[in-house]
Amino acid sequence: MSPLGPRTKRLLRDLESGGIDYLLVTELSNVRYLTGFSGSNGLALVGPDLRLFVTDFRYVEQAAVEVDPEFERGQASGELVRAISGPLDGPGPLRLGFDDAHVSVRTHAKLRELLPGPIELVAGAGLVEARRRVKEPAEVERIAAAAGLAGEALEEVLARGVMGRTERELGLALEVAMRTCGATAPSFPPIIAAGSHGALPHAEPRDVTVQAGDLLVVDWGAVLDGYCSDCTRTFAVGPPAGQAEEVYELVLAANGAGLAAVRAGAGGREVDQAARRVITDAGYGEQFGHGLGHGVGLETHEGPGLSPRSDDVLEAGNVVTVEPGIYLPGQFGVRIEDLVVVGADGCEVLTGLGKDLRVVG
Repeated sequence: MSPLGPRTKRLLRDLESGGIDYLLVTELSNVRYLTGFSGSNGLALVGPDLRLFVTDFRYVEQAAVEVDPEFERGQASGELVRAISGPLDGPGPLRLGFDDAHVSVRTHAKLRELLPGPIELVAGAGLVEARRRVKEPAEVERIAAAAGLAGEALEEVLARGVMGRTERELGLALEVAMRTCGATAPSFPPIIAAGSHGALPHAEPRDVTVQAGDLLVVDWGAVLDGYCSDCTRTFAVGPPAGQAEEVYELVLAANGAGLAAVRAGAGGREVDQAARRVITDAGYGEQFGHGLGHGVGLETHEGPGLSPRSDDVLEAGNVVTVEPGIYLPGQFGVRIEDLVVVGADGCEVLTGLGKDLRVVG
């Protein structure tokens, strides 16, 4: 059997259950998951008797190396969707699923124009993403390797010191270190936020110097072999002052409570509440305004979600973050984020860095 064949077989069972004859896959992470193709222009068409991958001239040679052998490879110029009309030109009506979360109105109109015969377009968003949620052992290994690489890169940056360097300088140094360690790219632009800037959960690095007495929030990740990591650590630049240490220990306790709640069968809302309760009971509930975590894989943010509004139920093989935080405007922020793989009776932490409040200079 081809290396990725079982993924397609599982997807076909989902199509049959949903009454869909063929599925057009255009979102690139989903295309990669099914075919192995890592380029920036490709689509897949999947059905009981059809496995078709289509790209343009620029990626033909790359596709010959990367695309799973069970897929027939096609080439198109211009809009790739033009290439699917021929394979679907047959007798009788059929239902073609498409990813309505990613297909533009323009592309939908083009599909409607190009498709032959009595073909019904059926919304099929989430079919591949649902399969991507449960990671295969090899996928977990890649995510863990990306997490290890990211940790190694951060240690290199910290070893050169942070005090007196700007947030932007540290962010760039971290990106370079990850690439030097073997990453394809950062998972996302690193968040480097010192002092009061750390009270912004998604702060962007500034040309502002890190000073003694700051808490420094670092949120970063690496891409390795297509898979992402995601981690946050908060450091004290010199001895922590005021209530910083107390708040840090509170977030650390919430992180531990969240980790203890992660297991197959637990609801995303339930796990979020386990961590959130620690912060709320201490009087900081209003300062923890985001969800506890999210799935990580071929994308940095994917399902399942851990939040007060989540209806997801965790399954063994999910890889999720556990990242409580407290954000005090005008003062500082603290976030501690681990990346974990869900098991039947708990979770395994993939993040290798320690979590005691670490003083850096």
